[in-house]
Amino acid sequence: MAERTKILVVLSRVPYPLDKGDKLRAFHQIKSLSINNDVYLFAVNDSKIHPKAIEVLNEYCKEICIAQLSKLGIALNLLFGLFGSKPFQVYYFHHQSAQHKFNAFYQKINPDAIFCQLIRTAAYTKHIDKVAKTIDYQDAFAKGMERRIKNAPFYLKPFFRSEYERLRKYEHIVFHYFEHHTIISEQDKNYIIHEDNNKIAVIPNGVDLHFYSPIEKAKDFDLVFTGNMSYPPNINCAQFLALEVLPLVWKQRPSTNLLISGTSPSKEVMALHNDKVVVGGWVADIRESYARSKLFLAPMQIGTGLQNKLLEAMAMKIPCITSPLANAPLGAKNGEEILVGENAEAIANLIINLLDNPKQMEALAAHGRAFVEQNYSWHTHNKKLEALILKKESF
Repeated sequence: MAERTKILVVLSRVPYPLDKGDKLRAFHQIKSLSINNDVYLFAVNDSKIHPKAIEVLNEYCKEICIAQLSKLGIALNLLFGLFGSKPFQVYYFHHQSAQHKFNAFYQKINPDAIFCQLIRTAAYTKHIDKVAKTIDYQDAFAKGMERRIKNAPFYLKPFFRSEYERLRKYEHIVFHYFEHHTIISEQDKNYIIHEDNNKIAVIPNGVDLHFYSPIEKAKDFDLVFTGNMSYPPNINCAQFLALEVLPLVWKQRPSTNLLISGTSPSKEVMALHNDKVVVGGWVADIRESYARSKLFLAPMQIGTGLQNKLLEAMAMKIPCITSPLANAPLGAKNGEEILVGENAEAIANLIINLLDNPKQMEALAAHGRAFVEQNYSWHTHNKKLEALILKKESF
């Protein structure tokens, strides 16, 4: 029997529960990598660990090491960051106490390869040159921060501008720390400012097509939007839907209602709740929210990366309406597999026309499911990732 390769995975969060995009991506990548390799997980953690997290992750990880970050330590690091040049998210997640713990874990397991998720973890492995290292940028964070500047309150604009510049430079710097590089979409790849960004491998997310499959359920809502509702791009989208799109819809369809479903709704999202806009908050099974709704909306106005919510809704045969920004990395055919609206008026018209045309809804749903089946398999994408980490394939 061939000896299994030891892969050390370095994360900025414990990847369970799957309530954030980076955790979802990391969980499925670990799950796939563990089939043919021994996965060792090092994760920093800034909150209470879910009671089932270690039990679930132990199914796929040979050993787990978690470095707990203290609130005081985070505050001091961020204060120090005021006088530094790295992105504040690096100061938030990289601590000397955690570095010492990582060093001991690395020396103990002596891995054959290292896989880091997000540039905020790069500093932990910067000094290592004995094994091949892979960095998953995931998204182009600098571009995402730049998009947030426009809509930020005036008193936060200087911070966002500063973080944008820091991220842009750091994305370039960390490229040289690693032999291999991945990112979630071709669009995000082009946003990484580096002369060799063409060498970054695009590894999209996937969707569990068995789990996310059609469910027969009474349609209590016309529209649904899901996600982590403390995440600024999702907050922005929820406000856009409730305050700009729906008032236009109500002029022709006054009874149309919207479900906003997802963990940790911010005070801005909670303020949107009324008799026609229901802020549902966290649910044990997000499939319930999809299944209860006729249409899924994700017309993202800011942010980067691939929207997992669109993959899940399409897999469940829920017709989807989105924005050019969100569909660019997805790559679905407008008018056949998804509907794309440029602005509030266009999106409102798409909603009205689709709700009045059940046959079009049915066709869009079927084509959307087929699109996901053909293009977004965790197994296929993660085999490419494994080949890259183990240097079995050149991209």
